Amino acid sequence: MIDWKRVSDLRSEIGAAEFDEVVELFLDEVETLLARLKDEPKPELFEEDLHFLKGCAVNLGFSDLARLCLQGETKAHRGEADTVDLEPIFSCFDASRVVFFDGVAAGLAA
Repeated sequence: MIDWKRVSDLRSEIGAAEFDEVVELFLDEVETLLARLKDEPKPELFEEDLHFLKGCAVNLGFSDLARLCLQGETKAHRGEADTVDLEPIFSCFDASRVVFFDGVAAGLAA
């Protein structure tokens, strides 16, 4: 679910203080986009939206979320946006967020 090596590398690259800011920025951006996708899904934007989410997920080590976003992005790119199921993406983000913060608290990102 979480690529802890990526998380640790990111923390090492940017420092502990900046790490917290990057996490906060990631969560703000992702939660804003996910809220829009829940409230006003626009299939014509799925390819762009899921590409953005995938990039955020990869950068912060949310590997399962990145995989789901890639699958949806690929479908949208093929003209199959109407077949993209967003619910697994929403659920995966929620679960990943919990695992991430539990792991950070346990020192897995050190």
